[in-house]
Amino acid sequence: MELRTNYQYTYFIHPYAIKDGKYQKYILKMLKDKNCNLKVFQKEKDITLYKYFLPKIREFLFSSFRYGNNKRQKLEELPIETRAALLSKNPCNIFEYSLKKDVQGKIEERNGIFFQIQKVEIICFSTGICFLVIKTNVEECTDFRNILNFNYKFRDMNNEQIDLENYDNIRIQTDSFSSIKTFQEWIHGITGSNLETNRLNIDTERFLTYSYVCVNQEAWDVNNQFEEIKNQFIKYVNILPADNSRDYEYEKITTFSKWKYAKLGLTKLGMMLFSSSADMNNYTILPEEYENQYFYTYLFHLYKKIYLKKIELELKNIATIEKARKKFVEFTKMLWIQEITEEETGTLMSDKLQEVLELDKTYHEVKDKYDVLYKEKNFKKERKTTIIIAIILGISFLLNIINFMILKGES
Repeated sequence: MELRTNYQYTYFIHPYAIKDGKYQKYILKMLKDKNCNLKVFQKEKDITLYKYFLPKIREFLFSSFRYGNNKRQKLEELPIETRAALLSKNPCNIFEYSLKKDVQGKIEERNGIFFQIQKVEIICFSTGICFLVIKTNVEECTDFRNILNFNYKFRDMNNEQIDLENYDNIRIQTDSFSSIKTFQEWIHGITGSNLETNRLNIDTERFLTYSYVCVNQEAWDVNNQFEEIKNQFIKYVNILPADNSRDYEYEKITTFSKWKYAKLGLTKLGMMLFSSSADMNNYTILPEEYENQYFYTYLFHLYKKIYLKKIELELKNIATIEKARKKFVEFTKMLWIQEITEEETGTLMSDKLQEVLELDKTYHEVKDKYDVLYKEKNFKKERKTTIIIAIILGISFLLNIINFMILKGES
């Protein structure tokens, strides 16, 4: 039976990094861009997000929650350079990027898959780690195979090695992007040089994928078991095309579910939520939760992974060791030991992300380097102190001998 879909969207995420000392200048660049607007969160409007995150993480991700109307107005009245300086002190700033029109594309000329870019956000952390986030959805899509093919192809749209004129017959047909090449140029215009990004070993040519799909209940309900469509779920989670014939073991995929007709799959390349319209919640409430509180949960874990890599790299450089040590201690106190949420599903999701992204392993690798450097520093400090004490004692001994000789001579 052909698998049909009722609802779908996919976020494509491009991590990148700003060189140390250039972050404030980058924020100024965002403020000067007429297409960028600072996203301000408000408790009344974003109450679900506000209640989901615990205070310390909420303050870290969404500093603008503490902006009242007066503070926001005063901020906008300040000179743009002053605004950039103030915003650069926030742990995180989120900008909404406005395109000229909804971006439509077409995959294959005859049996086309039309898609829109519904939303673009630029999420910037004061450490210089940033994320370009592009929300897409396939228009009038009822064939699940189109979702598989679209996710599989679009995630490589920033790869410079693809055929810029005709990548699997993908054509972007809007005033904003006349071709894939202009799309890539637009990304480069936002992210800037890849030097710092490459230094952190971040893949700049493949998007991370965060996707939601709700399939027709005829495929999965009380009368039709998940086992019958499990192979489609495996392709979806692994971001494979519809005609993929490779055998992937379901047991090796990290999954979990707190819902009767929805299942989450996680890999290092993305996070995918597969649901059925057999539960009305799956096309009313869950899609919104998934692209808000659960999305920022995912992004927060990505941030931790990249920031730990950044600290690890700095611990290898003599010029940055001391700063890196302080950063690691602050990261441990402010973020690593903090709970994200008390919400049950979010807590379970956080645990799974910690596992899949190998955050504990990465953290302990950095901690081992930190411990070695800390012991070495203390050893050198103790050795230096011992030498100084020895010198002082030696000088004191010589002075005593001199004084004794003087006193003996006088007598």
